[in-house]
Amino acid sequence: MKSVGFLKTLGSVVAMVVACNVYAQASDATATGTTAAPAASAKAGKKANSQLGHKVRAALAKAQGIDVSSISVRARGGAVTLTGSVPEQGQIDAAGDVAKGVAGVTSVSNKLTVVQQ
Repeated sequence: MKSVGFLKTLGSVVAMVVACNVYAQASDATATGTTAAPAASAKAGKKANSQLGHKVRAALAKAQGIDVSSISVRARGGAVTLTGSVPEQGQIDAAGDVAKGVAGVTSVSNKLTVVQQ
């Protein structure tokens, strides 16, 4: 008899949890207006950011006199951030100039530092 009461209670709890989750998902989607299109747009944005980062990284690698082994490049909406370290101050300025020259770059945040190797 106790097991029947336990199963009824467990069933009620499961039903409430499922109902709450369904309601939360439905209200989140309508409140933010999310549909499949913004998800595809977000993927396209990430891909574009990744491609821009790769372009900047390739341009830095081709540039003479820049040690890119400790440089990280992040791109977001055309804004590029350079982080890491280089052995000379001149390489910091050169890296910023090279990044600014890449098509699609709207701004460069140069956070490179000088570290003697």
